[in-house]
Amino acid sequence: MKISGHLTFLLVVISCTSLFAQHDWEEQIDRKLAAIISEHREFLSIPNLPENRELMIQNIDWVKKKFEELGFQASLLSSSTLPLLFLQKQYNPDYKTVLFYFHIDGQPVDPAAWDQDDPFIPVLKKPNPQGGWEKLDWTAINSEINDEWRIFARAAADDKAPITMFLNALRLLRSNDQAPRVNIKIIFDPEEEYGSKAFLSTLEAYRGIYRADAMVIMDGPAHETNKPTLVFGCRGIATCRITTYGAKLPQHSGHYGNYVPNPVFSLSSILSSMKDSEGRVLIEHYYDGIALSAEDQQILMAVPDNRAGLNERLEIAKAEGVGSTYQEALQYPSLNVRQLETSWQGALPKTVIPKYARADLDVRLVAETDGDVQLEKIKDHIIKLGYRVIDHEPTTEERLKHSKLVRFETHPGVNAFRTDLNSQLGRALRQSISDTFGEEPISIRTMGGTVPIVSAIDLLGVEAIIVPTVNMDNNQHSPNENIRIGNLQTGIRTCMAILQTDL
Repeated sequence: MKISGHLTFLLVVISCTSLFAQHDWEEQIDRKLAAIISEHREFLSIPNLPENRELMIQNIDWVKKKFEELGFQASLLSSSTLPLLFLQKQYNPDYKTVLFYFHIDGQPVDPAAWDQDDPFIPVLKKPNPQGGWEKLDWTAINSEINDEWRIFARAAADDKAPITMFLNALRLLRSNDQAPRVNIKIIFDPEEEYGSKAFLSTLEAYRGIYRADAMVIMDGPAHETNKPTLVFGCRGIATCRITTYGAKLPQHSGHYGNYVPNPVFSLSSILSSMKDSEGRVLIEHYYDGIALSAEDQQILMAVPDNRAGLNERLEIAKAEGVGSTYQEALQYPSLNVRQLETSWQGALPKTVIPKYARADLDVRLVAETDGDVQLEKIKDHIIKLGYRVIDHEPTTEERLKHSKLVRFETHPGVNAFRTDLNSQLGRALRQSISDTFGEEPISIRTMGGTVPIVSAIDLLGVEAIIVPTVNMDNNQHSPNENIRIGNLQTGIRTCMAILQTDL
């Protein structure tokens, strides 16, 4: 088909205008970057550990004031613990409403483990040739800012960075006389790192207030390439504790070795029976219900993971054989021994046969599995090994009657969720991010971590997608947490793309 000269010219103008608009957003963010960094520094300087109610209220008030300046209506909703900040703004009654979720609290800190005096006094650093970090004076942000510089502080990434990104995306739209194409509701969870007790306690009372057409969870690290990422689900988590028993009291290993059974060996026998040498779970029906289609495999293979690089960073020679790739491995429930202990808790070894041995396990769940069901499979497996399984401290009678005795304690935890990649929300967000960045976002079917609010997603009955924006190597939950400056910039543009999505 022949294209007329006028039409060709029009297409070129539209294309150039689109490219210019994208480039202009970057320029505007660059011009404001020093102010954005300074504001983030101010936000991080307010400690955000929920046990300090006064400081948590300061965090809430700080966020509340910033969004009220943008015309948001703010409410403090009562909960079982800390008040919950809820914001909303209607831009057009004909628009769909998106419920955005952030958390405002941070993980506990061990100041002695940090490479700075105080985890709540932010420090600006740049990478040095030795692979470490070199402190910069904050005045450095008044000159040319490098994408690889980082701000080190607790909650620098998890989860104050997404709040800073979202706030500045809204400001940029307003300064350009533009508005979001969705109506906005926002939840700021004050206890996500502690199980979201506050938010979950409000679900029944405020279900109507939270009602929305879709939910976007602003949390977690983007793909290691730092490209815009959409995550369509997350694993859940269930936990259990297995305790085996020896004599009623610890016994001298010389006097009673070869006579009193050591509970460590029975525990190790149970644990070793649960997995094969390739790391695949041997418990009957553990992987039931999981079938990956050709389309699912295509989605998993599209994620640009560098397996060799990943193994090198982890310093492992070989991955377990549950999946053929990292992404595929995340589609199956896991079984992990997270802690082992005996009745002897001293700093140095002692020549005793312990009275008990204990293993704490976690099971990472996927959308096809239920916590209670998976834990029951583990229990059945132990029974089939010939053990008497109880849920309490054994009595004298039980000790004398059963040579193979196990206490099995469970917590079903939080189930997984997964939204279809071709859902309306998924298609719309992919398109908007593609339009903004000139390439499709990385789409991850299921991420490895767990968000504690899956029950809220189920109760509200909404399509939910996680939009992670911070750098993968941010050390979240660990000492020296940080946010990469380049991720702050990309995150703001990602938020702008989401806000300009037509649902």
